[in-house]
Amino acid sequence: MTDTAAGRRIAVVLFNLGGPDDQASVKPFLFNLFNDPAIIGLPGILRTFVARLISSRREHEAQENYARMGGGSPLLPETRRQAEALKAELAARHPGAEVGVFIAMRYWHPMTAQTAAEVAAFGPDEIVLLPLYPQFSTTTTQSSLKLWNETYRGPGKSRTVCCYPQAEGWLEAQAEMIRERLNEAGDRPVRVLFSAHGIPEMLVTGKGDPYQEQVEATCAAVAARLGPVDWSLCYQSRVGPLKWLGPATPDAIEAAGRDGKGVILVPIAFVSEHIETLVELDIEYGELAHEHGISPYLRAPTVSVAPRFIGALADAVGEALGRTGVAPFGPGCQGRWKACPCQAEQLGKRAA
Repeated sequence: MTDTAAGRRIAVVLFNLGGPDDQASVKPFLFNLFNDPAIIGLPGILRTFVARLISSRREHEAQENYARMGGGSPLLPETRRQAEALKAELAARHPGAEVGVFIAMRYWHPMTAQTAAEVAAFGPDEIVLLPLYPQFSTTTTQSSLKLWNETYRGPGKSRTVCCYPQAEGWLEAQAEMIRERLNEAGDRPVRVLFSAHGIPEMLVTGKGDPYQEQVEATCAAVAARLGPVDWSLCYQSRVGPLKWLGPATPDAIEAAGRDGKGVILVPIAFVSEHIETLVELDIEYGELAHEHGISPYLRAPTVSVAPRFIGALADAVGEALGRTGVAPFGPGCQGRWKACPCQAEQLGKRAA
């Protein structure tokens, strides 16, 4: 088969949220997070005021949590490992191309403007935008891509992988991690709890965010690969007064305990370790499980640089190079969602 990428310069841009490097960067990281209109939908001046207030109030508690991980977030080092692994895989698949893999974080360094300048200096012929969020959401993927599209002014034909909730390699990598914990549990009765980062329910019902549907599809597809297993989906990290997607992970953990089950917790919407896994799942929810006498309490690791996952990312890049525009890798949205970028693009083409 002829490599259509031969002789081309290919830039792959990996998007993630980012995390503070140290204690001093916790507050500015929080400010950047809450000043994002995708997170707090207020007019600019008011949003900035609220973001400064929230980041000041949450700084100390957040610093304590990051201190539990050595002072800062491990997200960037993990993402760099993923970028290196993906670059090696793409170089092996496209030996005639020059491949650069870049990282663009939304709320901390390396931030979008810096990465956009690096990609422009690379001078790509082809660009693949690849979020490290398997399921699309307005709060993650849309926010990252919107800022990139507003910022990048360099060369190259660009296309976007908007999501990959049912990409084969991603599912298999998740299933492998869970099988290891099931083997560790042995004959003890356990419930597999797929824990996804929550979002306000109004984003689904009001904005038409497809995140919930895609998370549910991921869980069902992974569970199908595991065979007969007791499993359920829950959502973590709920904050503020709004109604969030549920059930909440702490409630699901307690319910498993009442049913006489241990727990295998699976971070189903995360591809690398960070504060929501290492502190929230491992420490805070681990203490909750201990208080309720839940045993075993096991946690599947994130897929990180698992070969099947890196292979899935490389597959997504390869497929994207053969097209233009925005599309999922593998099955994407099944329903009609206002926030789905693929459906919006198709509507735009029909209108034209």
